[in-house]
Amino acid sequence: MHGAPLQVKTGQTAPAVVQVNYAFDGALRDPDALLNRYATLTGWSDAIASAGARRSAVVQRFHRRAHLVRNGVDYLFVDRGVANAVAALQPDVAHVNGLTFPVHTWRLRRALPRSTAIVAQNHSDTGPMGRAPMFRVAGRATRSAVDAFLFAADEHVARWRRAGFIGPAQRTYQVMESSTRMEPIDRARARTASGVSGAPAMLWVGRLNANKDPLTVLDAFESAAASLPGATLTMVYGTSELIDDVRARLGRSRALDDRVRLAGAVAHNDLPAFFSAADLFLVGSHHEGSGYALLEALACGATPVVTDIPTFRLLTGGGTIGALWTAGDASDCARAIGAASRRIADADRARVREHFIKHVSWAEIGRRALEIYVEIWHACRDR
Repeated sequence: MHGAPLQVKTGQTAPAVVQVNYAFDGALRDPDALLNRYATLTGWSDAIASAGARRSAVVQRFHRRAHLVRNGVDYLFVDRGVANAVAALQPDVAHVNGLTFPVHTWRLRRALPRSTAIVAQNHSDTGPMGRAPMFRVAGRATRSAVDAFLFAADEHVARWRRAGFIGPAQRTYQVMESSTRMEPIDRARARTASGVSGAPAMLWVGRLNANKDPLTVLDAFESAAASLPGATLTMVYGTSELIDDVRARLGRSRALDDRVRLAGAVAHNDLPAFFSAADLFLVGSHHEGSGYALLEALACGATPVVTDIPTFRLLTGGGTIGALWTAGDASDCARAIGAASRRIADADRARVREHFIKHVSWAEIGRRALEIYVEIWHACRDR
């Protein structure tokens, strides 16, 4: 269900919320390092605290016990007994990260009073298919433990309902799963620091894999560049599954070879310079759970030229910011590049940044999440 915006009424008590993170990364041995890595975990916690949650806390599965406090948020690290640790905090709402822990979530339900609401947030862009049969059985058998499910886009719900993880009458809500605190930097300084130049200067940030589809983007750039003599494309990527194919494609075209720069991996702290220097942000994703790089591009004012998929439609206001194109269609991508290139101006950067702040910043996500929590919590208190 996703209708009119929810409201936290004046004077209404806000809930105490505990995020529950069952994901375990054995390579992270230090609690501070984990929090530094899990920016969405800390960002969400800070956002709901700022929105007015009575308490914001996190219980994180870890290899040992620890307790940290950041920005007034308690982070409890436990090696066992996650459900009991959550129950000890007496939350009004327990927020489980991921739909992929059905048995853990069922155990959590048994440890909490019926008046405590449990919400589960989807973080997968592919749904439940392809997983082991027993996982699907567990999901169907334990779904009643969850009072509501959160999705970045309503269109992602259907695959989970078809698989039986969500019952026909169970509540679902739309709220973006993450945002960013990245901010733009001075344009001239950004271009010097990043080496990004051109008119327009286009930027790719994403893996070089089939889902991101760099080869279609290169075909489109080559076509669009014929009428954009100053255009350049800088490609930043952390993984390089298709790097040989990309290099071969560049080698077959002098126009591409002269104007496409393969920057490779870039430290996250250096990315604001790349986004701030770029005129257009370009990527070819066929599906995404949300779109972290797109969020960062919007935060820095780069105009998006991205595929017409559910989360990208939401992040761009249905294409009112930038231009959308059909995934896998190089000619449509070239059209979108041309259309966006004709509208580039400093005012556009300000408009993109304003759109980000108003619609998909952490402040807005925290506000929306708290409204959802209040509605679910009140429904559970009455049962």
